[in-house]
Amino acid sequence: MKRLKIEPSVARRFKLQHLLFALAALYLVFISVKFPQFLEIAKAMSGDDGYVGLDLAKVQDSQDGDLSKPLFSSVYKDTFHRKLEDQSQDAPVRPSKEPLEEKKSESKPIRPLQHRYGRITGEILRQRNRTNELSVLERMADEAWTLGLNAWEEVDKHDGKETGESSIVEGKPESCPSWLSMSGEELAMGDKLMFLPCGLAAGSSVTVVGTSHYAHQEYVPQLAKLRRGDGIVMVSQFMVELQGLKSVDGEDPPKILHLNPRLKGDWSHRPVIEHNTCYRMQWGSAQRCDGLPSKNNEDMLVDGYGRCEKWMRNDMVDSKESKTKTTSWFKRFIGREQKPEVTWPFPFTEGRLFILTIRAGVDGFHISVGGRHVTSFPYRTGFTLEDATGLAIKGDVDVHSVYATSLPTSHPSFSPQRVLEMSEKWKARPLPKSPIRLFVGVLSATNHFAERMAVRKTWMQSSVIKSSNVVVRFFVALNPRKEVNAVLKKEAAYFGDIVILPFMDRYELVVLKTISICEFGVQNVTAAYIMKCDDDTFVRVDTVLKEIEGISSKKSLYMGNLNLLHRPLRSGKWAVTYEEWPEEVYPPYANGPGYIISIDIAKFVISQHGSRSLRLFKMEDVSMGMWVEQFNSSMATVQYSHNWKFCQYGCMENYYTAHYQSPRQMICLWDKLARGRVQCCNFR
Repeated sequence: MKRLKIEPSVARRFKLQHLLFALAALYLVFISVKFPQFLEIAKAMSGDDGYVGLDLAKVQDSQDGDLSKPLFSSVYKDTFHRKLEDQSQDAPVRPSKEPLEEKKSESKPIRPLQHRYGRITGEILRQRNRTNELSVLERMADEAWTLGLNAWEEVDKHDGKETGESSIVEGKPESCPSWLSMSGEELAMGDKLMFLPCGLAAGSSVTVVGTSHYAHQEYVPQLAKLRRGDGIVMVSQFMVELQGLKSVDGEDPPKILHLNPRLKGDWSHRPVIEHNTCYRMQWGSAQRCDGLPSKNNEDMLVDGYGRCEKWMRNDMVDSKESKTKTTSWFKRFIGREQKPEVTWPFPFTEGRLFILTIRAGVDGFHISVGGRHVTSFPYRTGFTLEDATGLAIKGDVDVHSVYATSLPTSHPSFSPQRVLEMSEKWKARPLPKSPIRLFVGVLSATNHFAERMAVRKTWMQSSVIKSSNVVVRFFVALNPRKEVNAVLKKEAAYFGDIVILPFMDRYELVVLKTISICEFGVQNVTAAYIMKCDDDTFVRVDTVLKEIEGISSKKSLYMGNLNLLHRPLRSGKWAVTYEEWPEEVYPPYANGPGYIISIDIAKFVISQHGSRSLRLFKMEDVSMGMWVEQFNSSMATVQYSHNWKFCQYGCMENYYTAHYQSPRQMICLWDKLARGRVQCCNFR
């Protein structure tokens, strides 16, 4: 028999394919053993509906939904009366032994649970009288609760005349200065932050006079790993940021403009200027100018200016420039005049004075140094000039003086009468006594008057909400400013759609709002499903209901934009310590801007919390994923339903939910829906 001859290249390719198939098979076996729930989620994502969920009767109804009961029976009962001590945390160190076991003396869950993810934020099942061993998150919650109770008592006895709160609600606008100036010493005393009371407007400008520092040495461990050397680089850079107000404590303020001149570049000795935005600690795509001119296409111009101007670079020879010199000589020879082209050096020099001006145009910011235009940065979706209420300057720079001119004299967020339309048509209906299909809890910050009003005037006017088949409520904690809390109380009393949570708002404690939403959906309304979203999320409620109805009502449901095998950040400002999260990956979880759970999961959450068995984590969406996984492994099979149309960042065509939407965009989206167009509104 003649032997078949195979080319060596074909044989190698054949062996490689077999090796890849074998590795894929081994990986699937590992996943199915280590994370069996992923197979179920993969089925859900692929549309496989081949398995049947367990009977939901396993979940015992602990509450009958009596509307006469208090709003919260368990979320805010636990007070420990201790102040939170500030603790600075370095990069987390992996423990030699992961703390996976709980003490026997702790209270037990309703059913024995095998917690795959070990101890979360310390041993949270300690007895109340053992206050000296509370976790950081528990002490933070205790402090927020204590401060919140005091703040609420002040609101109860607060007279609006004391702080001018009555004038705010009645429509007397606060006046802001049209210009401001600060010396370098005054700026340093104020943590290098200049307050712009009413933000900016088109035509406003901010001028900074300063001197860049000489470069200094920094050690970059990542750089040492990537290339030979000791990882020592020379660095000279500073940041000028237009910032918004912080919504809650613990969260960085939004950055409407992040301007970062790097005199030594990205450790490359080539200068660069980076522009960006950041909202709720999520950075956008950076615009970098490195000395090469940007394209002058119509869609790349900002108010007619190029995004990046050209400056001299020593690392490249411009053939076009050489050609231009030859052409210029020839034109002079034949007597034809030509406008000379000038290429300037990088506008910032170590140890030298500079005058930097940021001007707000119609379509974007324009940055000039020494009177010469250098860069332009288009406004980003969801950011408005009036939100830029702070100027922060930090880094390798000495500031001599700052000037802000042509400023607006009023601000809608500080003058709620400009956004709060006290009209009967925006009031919420009383809670229905009959069962409803969906309860929507909207997380909101105290001073987000404009955001709440935009929601009331748009998707809260959906027919399914008007028919009382869907109920929507805002969940809002308290603010350090008592006059803001007083206005919030009046807003809640008038519109009837706000649940005020009596603790001081913090980013790390958003998880408590999520528990409150579950408790309200179980105890105050009889809802089949509960949805959580943010006040900058636009929801197509009818489409979400149709998506829910595509799942069997006999199955427990967890629906949203699901994440699989996401890893916690172990370094940086927002690092997660091994004590907070000892495992290498998070459980499957839906992104926070919009997700849905069935009522049996919500009942499980509040029953576990009521027995002090619920594990808490500072990221609320990861917490919900953890709770759903515990429910899935101990109570009933959960249908994981994934769809990209629950948008995490911005908007997409035919969206179910759109995130990071400004009040103007909310109105625009609603107007488009009224015309039958499911399209995004891509403007600021």
